[in-house]
Amino acid sequence: MLKQGLQQKQQQKLSPLQIQTIKLLELPALELEQKIRKELEENPVLDEITASDNPEDDAPKNVSLSEYPADDPTPSYKLYVNNQGKDSKPQYNTFSVRESFQENLIVQLGYRKLDERARAIALFMIGSLDDDGYLRRDLESLSYDILLRLNIETTEDELEQILKVIQEFEPAGIGARDLQECLLLQIEPKTVAQERARTILDTYFLEFTKKHYSKIISRMGITQEELKEAIDEIVRLNPRPGGQIDDSYEDQAQQIVPDFLLEEKDGELIMSMPRFSIPELRVNKRYASLLMESSNTNTRAGKEAAAFVKQKLDSAKWFIEAIKQRQNTLQNTMNAIIEFQREYFMEGDETKLKPMVLKNIAEKTGLDISTISRVVNCKYIQTHFGIYPLKYFFSEGLMTEGGEEVSTREIKKILVESVDAEDKGKPLTDEELVEVLNQKGYKVARRTVAKYREQLNIPIARLRKEL
Repeated sequence: MLKQGLQQKQQQKLSPLQIQTIKLLELPALELEQKIRKELEENPVLDEITASDNPEDDAPKNVSLSEYPADDPTPSYKLYVNNQGKDSKPQYNTFSVRESFQENLIVQLGYRKLDERARAIALFMIGSLDDDGYLRRDLESLSYDILLRLNIETTEDELEQILKVIQEFEPAGIGARDLQECLLLQIEPKTVAQERARTILDTYFLEFTKKHYSKIISRMGITQEELKEAIDEIVRLNPRPGGQIDDSYEDQAQQIVPDFLLEEKDGELIMSMPRFSIPELRVNKRYASLLMESSNTNTRAGKEAAAFVKQKLDSAKWFIEAIKQRQNTLQNTMNAIIEFQREYFMEGDETKLKPMVLKNIAEKTGLDISTISRVVNCKYIQTHFGIYPLKYFFSEGLMTEGGEEVSTREIKKILVESVDAEDKGKPLTDEELVEVLNQKGYKVARRTVAKYREQLNIPIARLRKEL
């Protein structure tokens, strides 16, 4: 039995202009410049305004797209040009002029007298090293891979012998399977202190990592001063031998170009948005005129030309409008942040930073929280006291005993200062840090202190202890 019914659905569809604006909002200054340059290359309707241009010509001729005849026999899908790849984020071709540590090891391998079989296995093992120079795969699984990839049947004992050859290469510590082995490979006992350091790494490594110094002193029968000398020898060693040769395979640090400039003059804050090398755009009037001329022809070639220019003109107008909307959105958002954190921007004192979340700025600007999130992502501002990411100014808040709301950043600053000033022989525990904060008027729980300490990468008191 068939049943009929009505169902009401609500769908939200974004216009091409809205989609373009959303994408541009997330781009920092350098990526925006690259995006505009790419659009200039791909869309002939777009022109760059130069200093030699007549200002009267800057305004594009208004062209009504509705004047183009709608009875075009060419399907619209044939006129659509997708200038975006699968990945909306720009891809950069990167290269390194430095020698990677794997390449360095391969060069050293060439000086060793090994047969073809051993050389092939050694090359495979070098390729299996992590970026910091460690071999974190067990030899059994490595032997299976060698069998599958190289069709060479080997044993763990054979791999162990070849690994020892690799561990003789420079820098010392390369090819280690854990931190203990890495440090042992680097230390060569030439003095009494180095001999003690090797004993500590070999026999009392667990006690050393947990800083149970009293146990090491009693078991080795040495004084506290002799232990300190041995530890000084250990801390000179490199825990990441691969990193000292090359870090080029890590994500490259991008050059920071501030999206905003903030100056303080006579007690007033002046914000500007420098364009740097970002070009100004306009619609090429020649192509706009061509659209009008081609729309009056009845030939198929003329209609196809007009349809092409129309599609490109659409894209150009949307892009220019999206750039304008991006600038307005960024300016309004930054003005709201400056107004909210005015006291901080005037003095640059971190303790003046108010608790602020995305919702606060969204309410001041009338924009959506997701829009504010896109604006502050990967954007920087240059002030008279340094360059900061916009995310730096956002933080949660806590209440003091006096009922005043303060930023968690202020709490973290006090924690860092307290840890820096503590007696390293008797470092402050989390409970003692709570007492310090309470004395300053900040009512904070111990678990909150522990959370902030972990966020600041500050180890627990026992691991901060020094001799």
